[in-house]
Amino acid sequence: MHHRDEVVVATGGSLLEVLVVFTRLGLTSFGGPVAHLGYFREELVQRRRWVDEATYADLVALCQFLPGPASSQVGIALGTVRAGVWGGLMAWLGFTLPSALALTAFALGLAALGTASDSGWLQGLKVVAVAVVAQAVWGMAKNLTPDRLRVTLAFAAAVLILVWPTALSQVFVILVGGLVGWRLLDDGSVGKTETTTAIRVPRLLSWLSAVLMVLGLVGLPLLTSATQSQPIALIDAFFRAGSLVFGGGHVVLPLLEAYVVAPGWVSAEEFMAGYGAAQAVPGPLFTFAAYLGAISSVPPNGLLGAAIALTAIFLPSFFLVWAALPLWARLRSAAPAQATLRGVNAAVVGILLAALYDPVITSAIRGPLEVAVALVAFAALQFWRVAPWMVVIGVALIGAVVLG
Repeated sequence: MHHRDEVVVATGGSLLEVLVVFTRLGLTSFGGPVAHLGYFREELVQRRRWVDEATYADLVALCQFLPGPASSQVGIALGTVRAGVWGGLMAWLGFTLPSALALTAFALGLAALGTASDSGWLQGLKVVAVAVVAQAVWGMAKNLTPDRLRVTLAFAAAVLILVWPTALSQVFVILVGGLVGWRLLDDGSVGKTETTTAIRVPRLLSWLSAVLMVLGLVGLPLLTSATQSQPIALIDAFFRAGSLVFGGGHVVLPLLEAYVVAPGWVSAEEFMAGYGAAQAVPGPLFTFAAYLGAISSVPPNGLLGAAIALTAIFLPSFFLVWAALPLWARLRSAAPAQATLRGVNAAVVGILLAALYDPVITSAIRGPLEVAVALVAFAALQFWRVAPWMVVIGVALIGAVVLG
């Protein structure tokens, strides 16, 4: 008899398919990293069956544990699982370029967007993120917390993160979840794999990625001070920003500000204007780097500066994901590792539950009207099975009319 997951998981796909699917996600995934994970789950786990629920949760846990932009790293991992190493690159291009191009265009014509921060459609996009994340928590909780112990673990993780809201707390919660799973969730299914999704990364590339990651962190600062070259300084600043931040998203902003405002590359006013624009575009917040590279007062700037900054901030994500995936793939087939991952996945549900409140609900819900719109969006996604991009556009239009 087949396991359920063996029946539903789709086989490998083409690079063009990965690029098209992730470009659509890159154009419609508003709401920040936690919402992105909800969009990915709906599109790639529920609808397209690229991976099963357990594999998806494994990848989310791995990328929460790695420094860098978690949702972009999950995208790279999903692309890699679907179509190999080049699939990871296509997934990143599709998910990243729409917002990167929009922010570069904004940098090149700073006055074009005006003040979008208080507009109704933008408020609508924040509200739809509530529904997307709620749906992800709902679905993952049903699959990954099927017993009292794992439900307790998820709630405990959420409580801890809400009262101790640091990036370190996420890593701590994942470690504790894994420890509890290892000790208490081993069901004795030795040799039986939890998932059927293959993860293939060439071993040479995995080792090379690890070496390049270390070389980048150690060598770039030395090269910058030795050469006094602005292009190398730009690469160094954004490579470190992409390497040293846990939690991704908004956590990177203070670091970027220190790297670009302090030396006078970008003014404080330009920095905040770009940050405001970054809230209004879909896709990863790390594409803010493209804006900063383009608007820098010191060459290389413009399109070249945008390309350098964008590539440098995301390079560590590729190195970290490709270095970690083969080890992850080997570990997760062992019975103790499966027990550990059951605990980790319950903790991930708790992390998403906490994130549903802060930052998603706290930044989007101002009163009963927003709650009503969020409930309608949730029902559309969860029960009426409306495509997420249609819900995003619909709620943005509703926002423009009633939430302005």
